[in-house]
Amino acid sequence: MARSLALLMLLFNSSLLLPPASSDDDAAAAAVPTGGAAADELALLSFRSSLVSQGGSSLASWNTTSGHGQHCTWAGVACGGRRDRVVELRLRSFNLSGTISPSLGNLSFLAKLHLGGNHLSGEIPPELGRLSRLRRLNMSGNSLQGSIPAAIGGCFRLIEMDLTINQLEGKIPLQIGASMKNLAYLYLEGNRLSGQIPRSLAELPSIQELSLGSNGLSGEIPPALGNLTGLSFLSLSENSLSGGIPSSLCNLTSLSSLYLNKNTLSGTIPSCLGNLNSLLELALSDNTLSGAIPSSLGRLSRLSSLHLSSNNLSGLIPDPIWNISSLTVFGVQYNMLSGMLPANAFSTLPHLQEVYMDNNQFHGHIPASVANASNISMLTFGVNSFSGVVPEEIGRLRNLGTLVLAETLLEAEGPNDWKFMTALTNCSNLQHVEMGACKFGGVLPDSVSNLSSSLVYLSIGANKISGSLPRDIGNLINLESLVLFNNSLTGSLPSSFSKLKNLHRLILFNNKLSGYLQLTIGNLTQITNLELYGNAFSGTIPSTLGNMTRLFELNLAHNNFIGAIPTEIFSIPTLSETLDVSHNKLEGSIPKEIGELKNIVEFHADSNKLSGEIPSTISGCQLLQHLSLQNNFLNGNIPIALTQLAGLDTLDLSGNNLSGQIPKSLGDMPLLHSLNLSFNSFQGEVPTNGVFANASEIYIQGNANICGGIPELRLPQCSLKSTKKKKHQILLIALTVCLVSTLAIFSLLYMLLTCHKRRKKEVPAMTSIQGHPMITYKQLVKATDGFSPANLLGSGSFGSVYKGELDSQHGESTSSVAVKVLKLETPKAVKSFTAECEALRNMRHRNLVKIVTICSSIDNKGNDFKAIVYDFMPNGSLEDWLHPETNCDQAEQRHLNLHQRVNILLDVACALDYLHCLGPESVVHCDIKSSNVLLDADMVAHVGDFGLARILVKESSLMQQSTSSMGFRGTIGYAAPEYGVGNIASTHGDIYSYGILVLETVSGKRPTDTTFGPGLSLRQYVEPGLHGRLMDVVDRKLVLDSKSWVQTPDISPCKEINECLVSLLRLGLSCSQELPSSRMQTGDVISELHDIKESLSMASIM
Repeated sequence: MARSLALLMLLFNSSLLLPPASSDDDAAAAAVPTGGAAADELALLSFRSSLVSQGGSSLASWNTTSGHGQHCTWAGVACGGRRDRVVELRLRSFNLSGTISPSLGNLSFLAKLHLGGNHLSGEIPPELGRLSRLRRLNMSGNSLQGSIPAAIGGCFRLIEMDLTINQLEGKIPLQIGASMKNLAYLYLEGNRLSGQIPRSLAELPSIQELSLGSNGLSGEIPPALGNLTGLSFLSLSENSLSGGIPSSLCNLTSLSSLYLNKNTLSGTIPSCLGNLNSLLELALSDNTLSGAIPSSLGRLSRLSSLHLSSNNLSGLIPDPIWNISSLTVFGVQYNMLSGMLPANAFSTLPHLQEVYMDNNQFHGHIPASVANASNISMLTFGVNSFSGVVPEEIGRLRNLGTLVLAETLLEAEGPNDWKFMTALTNCSNLQHVEMGACKFGGVLPDSVSNLSSSLVYLSIGANKISGSLPRDIGNLINLESLVLFNNSLTGSLPSSFSKLKNLHRLILFNNKLSGYLQLTIGNLTQITNLELYGNAFSGTIPSTLGNMTRLFELNLAHNNFIGAIPTEIFSIPTLSETLDVSHNKLEGSIPKEIGELKNIVEFHADSNKLSGEIPSTISGCQLLQHLSLQNNFLNGNIPIALTQLAGLDTLDLSGNNLSGQIPKSLGDMPLLHSLNLSFNSFQGEVPTNGVFANASEIYIQGNANICGGIPELRLPQCSLKSTKKKKHQILLIALTVCLVSTLAIFSLLYMLLTCHKRRKKEVPAMTSIQGHPMITYKQLVKATDGFSPANLLGSGSFGSVYKGELDSQHGESTSSVAVKVLKLETPKAVKSFTAECEALRNMRHRNLVKIVTICSSIDNKGNDFKAIVYDFMPNGSLEDWLHPETNCDQAEQRHLNLHQRVNILLDVACALDYLHCLGPESVVHCDIKSSNVLLDADMVAHVGDFGLARILVKESSLMQQSTSSMGFRGTIGYAAPEYGVGNIASTHGDIYSYGILVLETVSGKRPTDTTFGPGLSLRQYVEPGLHGRLMDVVDRKLVLDSKSWVQTPDISPCKEINECLVSLLRLGLSCSQELPSSRMQTGDVISELHDIKESLSMASIM
């Protein structure tokens, strides 16, 4: 009896350590028999009660309906010994969510605890430190938070601890190194751990594998780690480690894998690393290492992977490197390596599979010995100065999947120079070929048609290729992108094109192609972008284009098409970006079916021979922003339905035969900023509201019978209908003149009397942008509560921004605004104010920050005062979301998913497209960065801060500045490199900044991130993401969003997400190329983003 009572007391005392059980478990626990096994059962029931989701039926067996003592039969539970104590708890990938109950600390015989691959959250219970028999602990792939408890050091028998891919923070406990002397495997990768690497880890005598990568660890690599002579695996990658590579690491002679990549390590590569004879993998990429590659690395006879990319390495590749016959991966891209490759460079590399040598300064010929490395599947030589002809021996690489030769000096003229293309037909696994922006000329050989049927991407754009397209190019049945723009191709599209049923992008603009488009082109039902503009195609536009039900953009401009616009085009539901049929010879009327394009943004049909009236059904195009119908033979009135297009920005109807009165309702269109009605037959009074109130926004010349309008138009006054009215008008004018004269005299006297007091009193005078309400300094003081620090939103070099509540004109309500007060004592602040006012004066677009008004007055101390008032953006800036302050209450909540980031980037691209190409004047922003991208309540992005903007004017083919310069343009990290050497502002500079913004948005890294040392840029940081190391460069918040995507990157829809991220990185890199002329145009950027957005949408449906 006494023994039973003692056991009950022991059980009760143990239960005090457990959290409250659920109601079902309360009843079960109340009837638990006494004893050690019973305590184990109670601990397991308590663990189950702490779970929010129990993985469906995964833990269905965890119940006591058949009585107690059955827990050893429960799923994932293993017992041992004569007393049936729990020794193993194996719940890997059971789809569990909730917290980890401290009751697991009562499983005193537990030797193995595996909770990896679930959705557990909360902190790691310190009570687990009581599991003195525990040998293996795995909690990887969850969402655990907080710090690693120091009490975990109590598990002194632990052999393996795996906490990878969680959200753990804080420092690595010293107790791990001080107490766990049996620890052989320690995996802490993929968390948010900070601080320095504890030196106590160097006191783990049994450690074999140490993985601390993908955290926020800082400081130098402890030299004492060189004492861990039994270490075979060491990963410190993707941290913020600095300093040099300790030479003591050369003592780790058992080391097979050394990962130090993606830090800010500096100095040279220690030559003694060549003594690590067991080394299989060496990753030093993405640091700021300098100097030459040590020739001693050539002694690593077992080395399989050598990653030295994205550093500041210079000089030649040492000859001994070419003798490491075991190499499978060789990466030196994005360095400053130079010289010619030896003729026998690849002769002794039979196992080589991946070669990354792009973005260096290599020159000379590509050696024919590359064919000896017959297992190569990835070969990137692009962005170098390689010249000459591509060796035809390259065709002996039977496993070749990706070939990148773009942006080199490689050339071809005659058939012999193109023999390499014929040789590539032997590469049956070839999927990706990039040969754009080289010096390839001559005729494209027919052998292109015989390339691998696995080919999905072929780019030979921006070369000098002539002749016709290969007749049988349709044999490339899996081709998804064919990019041949900016060449001199002639002839018609081969009929075999209709076999390319997987084609998504056909980019053939700016060639000399001609002939008819066959009806069979409609077989390309998967196509999303069809860009054929700038050729000489003729005949009618095929009605079968209506079969392209995934089409986003259709551009057939600047050709010789005739006939009517086929109505079938207007039934394509996805056609949302651009429909451009301008500059052809099209006839007939605009089909009434145009209203079916609910999502179209741009419709251009100008410079044709279209006739008839503008259909009223056009009101169905509710997202239309740009409508160009000029230079046709359209007649009739402007339909009132046209004024229902609330989002219309530009409307050009000039050069037609339109007549009737100009609808006053055109002035009620809120976003209309450019209206061209010139050279028609309009009559009657010109309205004065809305867009008609600004002479720079409307064009009405060439209409003989119009009158009225604002004075700046200098139109005749509209005649009155009777002599009586004329007399009344004369009398009214006379009275007005007298009244104005009297008032002027009194005003002059008043001004003379008060002039000397003016600067001692508040002067409410204010300069306003036309069309915006007047506002005074006094009103701004009231709106901002006296410019209270509590309302301060931020401060920059030229001014401070305050939040304000501005009364309406009638005082009935208030609206939130942002007031930018200029620091006039700062040099060039006035120029910033002038530049911003001039840039925004005529600008209206949904993705530009809306200016409410400006104030140029005197404050209550008699000092000059200038301010700009904008709409308030409640969600702050993109910078706030990408880089939340750690001490901010919203830091954890502020997170953008991938869909939101793509939408924001698309919004910014649309804003730039408007500024550069579609606005009344071409404007260069000069300071595109994440802090200047503001988000409204609906997370729509608006570009703001035009303090450095330049308005450009066209003169011939040149774009020249029209406003005074203000020195260096932009912000360090975002500013284009040409600005640093004094070049004038250009749209290319904005595109560069936008490219950096894209990379920042995807990587979560600022371009001036402290982890980037000298010579390492954001571009270099993300480049590995294009070559199989996507997870190394993507913002960790995105990774945590989609753990399944990380674990199964090759499974759809995860593959779609993966490809979208790679496309975003490629977009950012393309926009931020060093050569301005190589950067993308805004229209192409928008098209690419629409492709990405569509792919994301499809991935979310799958």
